[in-house]
Amino acid sequence: MPKITFMGAGSTVFAKNVLGDSMLTPAIAESEIALYDIDADRLKESERMLKAINRFAGSKAKVSAYLGVENRKEALRGANYVVNAIQVGGYEPCTVTDFEVPKRFGLKQTIGDTLGIGGIFRALRTIPVMRDFARDMEEVAPECWFLNYTNPMAMLTGFMQRYTGVKTVGLCHSVQVCAQSILDQVGLPYDETVQWKIAGINHQAWLLEITKDGVDLYPEIKRRALEVNKEKNWNMVRLELMRRFGYYVTESSEHSSEYTPWFIKDKYPQNIERWNVPLDEYPRRCVNQIERWKTLREELTTKDTLEHTRTNEYASRIMEAMETNVPYKFGGNVLNTGLITNLPQNACVEVACIADKSGVTPTYVGALPEQCAALNRTNINVQLLTIEAAVTHKKDYIYQAALMDPHTSSELDIDDTVAMCDALIEAHGDWLEKFD
Repeated sequence: MPKITFMGAGSTVFAKNVLGDSMLTPAIAESEIALYDIDADRLKESERMLKAINRFAGSKAKVSAYLGVENRKEALRGANYVVNAIQVGGYEPCTVTDFEVPKRFGLKQTIGDTLGIGGIFRALRTIPVMRDFARDMEEVAPECWFLNYTNPMAMLTGFMQRYTGVKTVGLCHSVQVCAQSILDQVGLPYDETVQWKIAGINHQAWLLEITKDGVDLYPEIKRRALEVNKEKNWNMVRLELMRRFGYYVTESSEHSSEYTPWFIKDKYPQNIERWNVPLDEYPRRCVNQIERWKTLREELTTKDTLEHTRTNEYASRIMEAMETNVPYKFGGNVLNTGLITNLPQNACVEVACIADKSGVTPTYVGALPEQCAALNRTNINVQLLTIEAAVTHKKDYIYQAALMDPHTSSELDIDDTVAMCDALIEAHGDWLEKFD
């Protein structure tokens, strides 16, 4: 049976979903499961929880925990699958820094984990850790598949695919729920007869087609969306992007508002209310999750047996497909080897992929609608320059990534952007490598 290593196992709820799913999947139920983290308390809590789920599932898996950098290589040794869910620097101090320093320069954010100044600095402190992971995997698990769930997805996954020898695919939830979310929003039913096609980049992939029994649903979706737009609701930014660009985008409105230059603007403060943009949303979620964990800890980590129901997470289904050779289709983040012809070939793109015994095979898309590709390219510019900064350790690439960012460049001039980057480099201190 395979070995599954979970990096960042202190992400207890997410580990429950991915590894609990694995324990309920016959093809991988008897796996050796290695939990790795640098936080002793959270690692121990996850270990207790997963052993309780394992008892519920028939005690077929073997669960072991590995604490700290000194044990990382043993956690990875011989792994067939490595699931990555780390967050370098956590809420405090790093996420707080990502939000509070830019505020001093007049730059506001909502999530800050994928693009923008927050996404840039999250990538800069995470890529060195993933580089270390890659070196270990190349040595002790050279045939493993690295399933990356950590944001910023395109930057981290793209780095792994271009600069390491580790077989890597990036996984995100937004593709799975995109079609149903727009149908729910406009009051149309969703069931297994609805077919859809999605492609683009992570958090900005496009619902290119959506049909039911062969009938195009987009005309009715757009007609109903105009009526929805008359009332304030959680989805205003995505609906407006669909109205202007013709296609619905995969990621939420709070995310999408900071991937573009139009929605968060000091010059137009009324837009925050008009588009229902929740500023500082990610820090607020972090505080709520920290508080909620006080209750969840008791529920998840103190029982001798813990029931689990298989979720829709991709990871266990991909591993199952690779073990059984029964193909599984999913939305994956892969290097653009000519898959989307009007996006850069060194970009990490999100397309339909097939998993089976041979690994992961991405599907060919061709050209996106030109307006969709154009908006994608504004984000890809930031992603590629951030990777360049992490690889070369040159500050100029950090500045250039920030200067090319759609939201940052719409709010700050060149001097303030550079000064903000310097302030963030100083504030992050040893969380970052040294840049020249």
